[in-house]
Amino acid sequence: MAWISPSPSEGLALRDRLNRALARLPAWPLYPLSVLPVAWLLWQGATGRIGIEPVEAVEHRLGLWTLWLLVAGLAVTPLRRLAGVNLMRFRRAIGLIAVFYLVCHMAVWAILDVQGLQAAWADIVKRPYITIGMAAFLLLVPLALTSSNAAIRWLGGRRWRQLHRLVYPAVLLGALHFAMLRKGWQLEPLVYLGVVALLLATRVLPRRR
Repeated sequence: MAWISPSPSEGLALRDRLNRALARLPAWPLYPLSVLPVAWLLWQGATGRIGIEPVEAVEHRLGLWTLWLLVAGLAVTPLRRLAGVNLMRFRRAIGLIAVFYLVCHMAVWAILDVQGLQAAWADIVKRPYITIGMAAFLLLVPLALTSSNAAIRWLGGRRWRQLHRLVYPAVLLGALHFAMLRKGWQLEPLVYLGVVALLLATRVLPRRR
């Protein structure tokens, strides 16, 4: 039987049902659930189930998860504007979980990899890709600290939105950090850079009515 594409009205009805279902889902379970992959990853590293370099494997996996979440958070607005899928209620949780994973990534690097704040600072100064990663982290810190409704009321909506535009350079720096870490022209980091650039480009597209 030939495939019959849905009519525009059917597509709109399906999108509306999807948005209504998403609106009934709470965002708070994402926070406790986000701890489980980290705990599982640390257990795998501690028991030698993640390769011959467990510290490096855990560190890199946490960094990659952070990038995934940052890209996902960046995609929420384009999905709403261009596809009509409303995930806005989950964007704060996605961002905060991304920062949580980033803190875990940095803790593994500083404590288990380079083993000390002095050595960590030396790496930040010496290695450009670590400098860029640290810059991304510093841009995300004020966003995490002002993610509450109380912070929005205190800053005011306009100033809060201006501050949270720092997420754009932060995600771009995160993708660049990943590309420089891999070294050479590898496909995977270039794909992430391309996706981030595309998502940022959607910010300048005309808004849908």
